[in-house]
Amino acid sequence: MSVALAAGRQGDVTGRVSAFAPARVNLIGDHTDYTGGLACPMAVDLGTTVTLDPGGDAVRLVSDATGTAADVPLDVADVASVTPPWARYVAGVVALLRPPAGGTGVVASTVPLGAGLSSSASLELAVALALGFAGTPLDLARLGQAAEHLATGTPTGLLDQVASACGRAGHAMVVDFTTLDVDHVPLPDGVEVVVVDSGQRRELATTAYAERRAQCAAAADLIGPLATATEADAESLADPVLRRRARHVVTENARVRAFATALRAGDAVEAGRLMLASHASLATDFEVSVPALDGRVGELRQTPGVYGARMTGGGFGGCVVALTEPGAVRAGWHVRAVAGAARLVP
Repeated sequence: MSVALAAGRQGDVTGRVSAFAPARVNLIGDHTDYTGGLACPMAVDLGTTVTLDPGGDAVRLVSDATGTAADVPLDVADVASVTPPWARYVAGVVALLRPPAGGTGVVASTVPLGAGLSSSASLELAVALALGFAGTPLDLARLGQAAEHLATGTPTGLLDQVASACGRAGHAMVVDFTTLDVDHVPLPDGVEVVVVDSGQRRELATTAYAERRAQCAAAADLIGPLATATEADAESLADPVLRRRARHVVTENARVRAFATALRAGDAVEAGRLMLASHASLATDFEVSVPALDGRVGELRQTPGVYGARMTGGGFGGCVVALTEPGAVRAGWHVRAVAGAARLVP
């Protein structure tokens, strides 16, 4: 998103303003967004609230999670050099939005940092809304993605920001990352979504995320867009690494379609089976799982009342998501599907 487009869609902010952006959990469909494929995330009732008193020539925010402050001038130029590191996400939003005035305020978050629930996207969207962004949910998501690229230099896809911006209470969503169509799918009655921490922190900027994305691009150069490729196309690749990467993306897109069908039919057993198959593909073909994640999934699949479980997010640590009968799992966060990012009415 260009600075001109972002600025042109700003709204006027007068008086104290608060904005909330939810975190997300991805039920199925990982490492498919940047290949134009399908994913099925949901916005959850963990998130980030930014409360801001507008005015001044900088955006100054104190984080209740870290006790540190972001102090970002409105004319910030080198986003990647801003400190502390979390303030770079604020700086990325400011650099793209270029609000006419800054503000002083607080960032309050209920999202566990480094757990793979997209605390960064939640922060980006809440800051943008507090500073007056007034575009569509998809425009907000694109702004957040561009801010993250400036902040980290990691070529992340759009999944996290779309999930946070486009949530609907009681629903997951199927997102087509070629068309950016969002289809809301009601969650079945009588199931719970539980997020369990693996105990292993991770940051995508320090993992092999960019390498996996490059491998997918290399595979697409040989067989065409992975979003429309077949399993036979993937198997035709001579390079065994590219073959595995493409096979994951192709089969994961198929699993997302089948998962959405299962949710609509209220078939939690089939949905859970697909989640387990997704985790196996991410661990074996895409090689983004780690022993801590595999161990959590193994424990959960042996727990009575658990339909299925899988790693969620980019991998290399973070959390596992499980679909369960009510009360089957006591540990972790029992999350609800909520509406997307918005300013809060005073």
